[in-house]
Amino acid sequence: MNRLKGGPDFINKLKTVEEEADETLYWLKIMQKTGFVTDERIQPIYKEVNEIIAMTVASLKTMRNKL
Repeated sequence: MNRLKGGPDFINKLKTVEEEADETLYWLKIMQKTGFVTDERIQPIYKEVNEIIAMTVASLKTMRNKL
């Protein structure tokens, strides 16, 4: 099991989550613009990814304030 080594390591992992979620939004937008996926199908996923980003950014802010 991969255990965290403290605050800075956790912050780096959260930054990775944020980057990956941002990239996911990018690809969702491309799929939507090209018509590969309908707006109806993509909107719930888009909303969820934005929620993940919001939680990640809030967690990053909290962790940085603790260090």
